[in-house]
Amino acid sequence: MKSVLQFNVHYNRVFNHNNMKLYFQNVFLSFKSFVFTQLIAFTVTVEGSWSFLTVSLYASSPSYFRGFTLIALKEGREGVTPDDYAGTFKLIDESDTQFMTNCPPAVTESIPRRRTRIQVFWTAPPSGSGCVTLKASVVQRRIIFFQDEGSLTKRLCEKDPVAMTEKPMQECCACGTAKYRVTFYGNWSEKVHPKDYPRRANHWSALIGASHSRSYMLWEYGGFASEGVKQVAEYGSPVKMEEEIRQKGDDVMTVIKTKAQWPAWQPLNVRSSPSAEFSVDRAHHLMSFLTMLGPSPDWNVGLSGEDLCTRDCGWVQRLVKDLVPWDAGTDSGVTYESPNKPSNPQERIRPLTSLDHPQSPFYDPSGGPITPLARVVVERIARKGEQCNTVPDTIDDIVADIAQEEKEEADNTPETCIYSNWSPWSACSSSTCDKGRRMRQRMLKAQLDPSMPCLHTQDFEPCMGPGCSEEEASTCMMSEWISWSPCSASCGMGMRSRERYVKQFPEDGSSCTLPTEETEKCVVNEDCSPSSCVVTEWAEWEPCSVSCGVGMRKRERMMKMEASDGSPCRAQLVEAEKCMMPECNEVVCMLSPWSDWGECSVSCGVGMRSRQRMLKTPVEPSLCSDELEQVEKCMLPECPTDCMLSEWSEWSECNKSCGKGHMIRSRMVKLEPQFGGMPCPETVQRKKCKIRKCMRGSRTSDKKKRQEASDRRRAKPSRESVAEESSGPELFSIYLFGSISSHHTCTLKRQRTNESALIDTL
Repeated sequence: MKSVLQFNVHYNRVFNHNNMKLYFQNVFLSFKSFVFTQLIAFTVTVEGSWSFLTVSLYASSPSYFRGFTLIALKEGREGVTPDDYAGTFKLIDESDTQFMTNCPPAVTESIPRRRTRIQVFWTAPPSGSGCVTLKASVVQRRIIFFQDEGSLTKRLCEKDPVAMTEKPMQECCACGTAKYRVTFYGNWSEKVHPKDYPRRANHWSALIGASHSRSYMLWEYGGFASEGVKQVAEYGSPVKMEEEIRQKGDDVMTVIKTKAQWPAWQPLNVRSSPSAEFSVDRAHHLMSFLTMLGPSPDWNVGLSGEDLCTRDCGWVQRLVKDLVPWDAGTDSGVTYESPNKPSNPQERIRPLTSLDHPQSPFYDPSGGPITPLARVVVERIARKGEQCNTVPDTIDDIVADIAQEEKEEADNTPETCIYSNWSPWSACSSSTCDKGRRMRQRMLKAQLDPSMPCLHTQDFEPCMGPGCSEEEASTCMMSEWISWSPCSASCGMGMRSRERYVKQFPEDGSSCTLPTEETEKCVVNEDCSPSSCVVTEWAEWEPCSVSCGVGMRKRERMMKMEASDGSPCRAQLVEAEKCMMPECNEVVCMLSPWSDWGECSVSCGVGMRSRQRMLKTPVEPSLCSDELEQVEKCMLPECPTDCMLSEWSEWSECNKSCGKGHMIRSRMVKLEPQFGGMPCPETVQRKKCKIRKCMRGSRTSDKKKRQEASDRRRAKPSRESVAEESSGPELFSIYLFGSISSHHTCTLKRQRTNESALIDTL
């Protein structure tokens, strides 16, 4: 049966107990998973009802104590009966601690002597036992003591399991498969973790992990590190770990691997963070990985058994975890560069705390949490097969999945980022037969979603300098040689040496055979006779003249005594040498998100609009190749088109030769109105005209001309014959009923007055 224990430590830190405190460190013997959040609270999921804590009583220097008593009581009890005590203590060092003879549940000192720290194991009571109070009494001198108050008392309470955020590992009910991308963002740097930060050889080892089933765990808190985990933790080599993963066969779906990062933090790691893709299904719904921070004894970060299956039978869309360091339990070193000190016997995997050891780089007397060393982001990028979750997907989820399936072989970049094509690879950074790097770049053309970062604009890969053989290319990656050390002799013949270090081991896991140290003879051209001057020891080297790349540093010494014979001192008083700092990186242009698009340059039709972003880092804009402004066309409704006319024509002549008349002018429509434009105005204008008055005789003359024309028409034969044969009533009848052919023109004689009137009327 599994029980879930959560203890919350509530105390006020009081500094009037002569700097003596009681604190706890977790040690777990058998459990599946837990979440550790330093001293204030931690959660444990155990098999059975047993969890172990390391209870430490310590005095901050220069304080000390000679004797002590430590008890654990159920809340509200005074220790009168055996049932008042909670849990049991287990001694770690019997030469320093023992159980009290008159009170077996309590622990006391074996021998009264000066001490600054004691430790014992304490086994928590079964689930359901309620709150527990641990009390310590301390004797510093015969008449000076401090008893169970302030920081010498801790209250631990069991939390309701229903309120826990961590759920036990369960069977997965999701359907189909899901594809994820895991991205590792390192935050371990001298700025964030300044204490004893290793400036020269800091790095993250190659990340190694897998998506796997419940029956296999790569590593877990409270468990023992396998040989593969040990090699990652101590040497940064993933070869054995990958071999162990692949041997698990059906329990593993995907092996997860990324490249190592040298150095551990630089702007490159943020802009182009290492990532890998993996898949999960119902049987393999857990994901684990680890990576070593180097140099270190056996310290790592990672995830263990992270479940990507949801309770509603779906797949997690996005997961973000901050990572704190943990100890693999294979080496007992306490600093980054501690000498190898194998743990014997091997210890269990546990998280590092800020109270582990005063020399630890993460040590904090207040017991605060360790600042995360890294962040990992796991994003779902595709799903395949039938999905059976009952909760409907969002439109964004559906679109993302369809888009990914359509471009399965395309570049693994966010859908919101549009890039240019990759540039050609640059030349190898190494000019000698040594491993280097080459780079290619691409430009960010558009960022559709400012909230999603577009990071992958640079790509790097290892390369070998010119003149290397294939055998040399397969060796490990070495640093440049550090400058020669000073000559071992101050005069005459001596020796000097120089060193380099392994930057990356071969991918096949083999050891590096290249030398890491060279020595040679050196001669100091100084007189070694007793008459020579006497100089002091060399002072410490001054800081390097540069913060990155290769610079110079110097050191000095002084003359203590002139030569006895009065000759000038020929001893070298100033010495300079090259110094190698971390590689210089190109200018990092941290940019703000794109602003919203500005207004269109026109109110209708086709125009232009722009958007901008700003530099967040204080660098010259000319040093950044990233564009700070984007311009694009914008389309608005068509603009109204007004009617367009030609110019007016000249006025025409007057339509009368005399008297009153009129004349006109016109213009043409060149463009009809469109989209609500102004209609066309008048295209013709007329105005009156008056030339001269008409003469009076002109009307009689016109009448005479018309009579002559009529007489000429009557003189034609065909018309005359018709007129003569058809006269009077007969002619009237022919005209009315069409007896005459329609193509003839009938001219009627007016012989009778009544007939003429009728015909004229018709």
